Amino acid sequence: MGLHDRWVVERHNEYYYKLAKKLDYRSRASFKLMQIDDRFSIFREGDSVVDLGACPGGWLQVAKERVGEKGKVVGVDLRYIRPLDGVTTIIGDITEDATMIKLLETFGGKADVVISDMAPNIAGHYSTDHARSINLCMYAVDVCDRVLKRNGKMVCKVFMGDMFDDLMQELDKRFTTVRVYSPAASRDTSSEVYVVSKGFLAAHNVKPKKLEEEVKEPVFKAKGSNF
Repeated sequence: MGLHDRWVVERHNEYYYKLAKKLDYRSRASFKLMQIDDRFSIFREGDSVVDLGACPGGWLQVAKERVGEKGKVVGVDLRYIRPLDGVTTIIGDITEDATMIKLLETFGGKADVVISDMAPNIAGHYSTDHARSINLCMYAVDVCDRVLKRNGKMVCKVFMGDMFDDLMQELDKRFTTVRVYSPAASRDTSSEVYVVSKGFLAAHNVKPKKLEEEVKEPVFKAKGSNF
């Protein structure tokens, strides 16, 4: 990458970072979700939304704005999320039934939309990072199987790579339409894309196992988060 190209990329990234600060969004990623919703009409007023890997809360802010006062937004993360008006947060592991049960209890029903901006801890080895990204997306698919309503929608971030087609096959089994999109707010140098799936078929629904004993509070300490 030449000096001019690097300058353009840095200015692009700085623009969304500063705009997020100016408009009081917790993350530059907020603009990615806005652009996705503007393009694909993900949210409707009154929707119930699950945000996976929600810390620090940039997507929660956008989701709440778009579903309005009658909507319900729940964020799930292993890390503590600073409180947001009108938003419920859960500290938990999306791979555990206990977290799924908390979600269902929180909604008193099921979700209209599942969104996930989860990303793996970057190892610096592309194939490893890609595989971990696909794995996180499959966890998000599992959440859909458990909590998403029929005809619901899902937005999931993934790093491109040789396992991408496997993920698309799983999504094609579950949704009537699946599209791949790269928002303008994404970093130009990033391999990330967002998969937008609509028309959930609810053919693979899974009921969480009943817990044999009372759910205990997590023994881990919530990690802090940076902007």
